[in-house]
Amino acid sequence: MRFLLCPQCGIRRFHVKDAQGNKCLVQVTTDYVVVPVNENDSLEGFDTTTLYCLGCSWSGSPKSLKRY
Repeated sequence: MRFLLCPQCGIRRFHVKDAQGNKCLVQVTTDYVVVPVNENDSLEGFDTTTLYCLGCSWSGSPKSLKRY
């Protein structure tokens, strides 16, 4: 499966946060679907509209990501 990349540094891993500040490691498919890296994790309660890059200071929406 292919994943979208950070527009600033080019990596494919991000995290999302919930209201308590907990983080979940995610990737975004080429169809702009946010999926957890660990299949056992749930994104329930997490804000998937804002991604935070693990490689740099970029944050933004899934639609801002670039293709490989």
